[in-house]
Amino acid sequence: MPNRFILRGGTVVSADSDPAPLDILVEAGKIAALLAPGTPVAADVSERRIDGLHAFPGLIEAHMHFGFGEKITEYETETAHAAIGGFTTVLGYFLNNEAYGDVYRREQDYARPRAHIDYGFHFSTASELHVKELASYVKDYGVTSFKYFMNFKGEEGRYLGLDGTDDGYFYALLQQAAGIGGVTVVCHTENIEIVNRLRNAQLNIGLDNLQQWEAIKPPITEAEAAIKAMLFAETVGATIYIPHMSSKMGLDEVRRWRGRYDKVFVETCPHYLTHTSDMDLGGMGKANPPFRSRAEQDALWEGLFDGTIDVVASDHCPRKRVTKDKSLWLASQGFPGTATILPVLLHEGFHQRGLSLQRICQLVASNPARIFGIDDRKGHLAVGMDADITLVDLNQERTVRHEDLLSYSDYSIYDSWTFKGWPVETILRGKTVMQAGKLTGQPGEGRYLFRRNDGTVDLQSA
Repeated sequence: MPNRFILRGGTVVSADSDPAPLDILVEAGKIAALLAPGTPVAADVSERRIDGLHAFPGLIEAHMHFGFGEKITEYETETAHAAIGGFTTVLGYFLNNEAYGDVYRREQDYARPRAHIDYGFHFSTASELHVKELASYVKDYGVTSFKYFMNFKGEEGRYLGLDGTDDGYFYALLQQAAGIGGVTVVCHTENIEIVNRLRNAQLNIGLDNLQQWEAIKPPITEAEAAIKAMLFAETVGATIYIPHMSSKMGLDEVRRWRGRYDKVFVETCPHYLTHTSDMDLGGMGKANPPFRSRAEQDALWEGLFDGTIDVVASDHCPRKRVTKDKSLWLASQGFPGTATILPVLLHEGFHQRGLSLQRICQLVASNPARIFGIDDRKGHLAVGMDADITLVDLNQERTVRHEDLLSYSDYSIYDSWTFKGWPVETILRGKTVMQAGKLTGQPGEGRYLFRRNDGTVDLQSA
């Protein structure tokens, strides 16, 4: 695209108001103006018609995992996958025991020449060193979000090379985060003591279906840990984010707690909105938290409608099918999912249930931008913001084929599903990187998003 252009004839989707017909003027990779349809512009501005399409702010994937694909090339494959799905930004998690200085430099060496879209990092905290160095991670690397696994006590985290921690560590981490300010602690809420007891009992019976897997991790294991996380956070004044919420019980506890403390944010994932534990998927359907019943799924949709859930993100893990095509005990947990987030929300939400486009915009654009400190440049179509634009055809019907989604993974849990509503173009800072389901951008066009906890932009992201 030229340096100055205007998109005419589309409908702009906003987190703050109903969709409206507006023309979008872009200059030097930024939104220069939102204009009434047909407003005259300078003669040197290139004009393009996008009649019938809806223009969303560039989508933001708040929950992606790096480290499960080909280490050197996964930034290329997984950011291409995200661009296919209409995403212009991904935030990826790392799980390490070591200090993050070397991790950051190593990952940047992989990412900078390969990323198709903009990217940022979450660091997982698992050692005393991480708490000690937390402020330096914010200052030196622009990372303002840190994950803590409440289930990684004892030996639970050994398969990832993580030491076991305890509530004292968790409390100290929240204290440190609150003291720094502008930091979000992502809390994987799971009571592992209950899970272990139920899992040990199941060992004698066998694990044959996803309902048994769900029974090992019932809603109480999620909800009880959420209560503890919210109480700790309130006591020290920390901001927390609960990922992959899967249960009505957990959501109800969040609703109650927010009446007294509002620094609590909640995410769910598309697979909890579409899949249930009575499906005959075997190891392909193994996730943590597990798929639950239809009633639990309905409660999550209610949470999307009433605002209890702030973000929809995929928990994307680009594993190969061979790691899933096993018995339930041996199958890996998680699966790819970024590229199908928007089709799920449009088909199952907008078309089937009447979820508004404004609400969808909040869930995959404005809210993740605000929660994770990039709303000074991402998440809204507004003057001065990055010209990240996702053009959507609400009526396009496509059948999912994992081959079209470009992930390192060789399957999708939505293979052969047909969705109505797809992104048809992804524009990153004024440049088209995906069009008509085909990648058009080049590796290395994505930029690292250095986040400051005071909300200002750093030159490393400019």
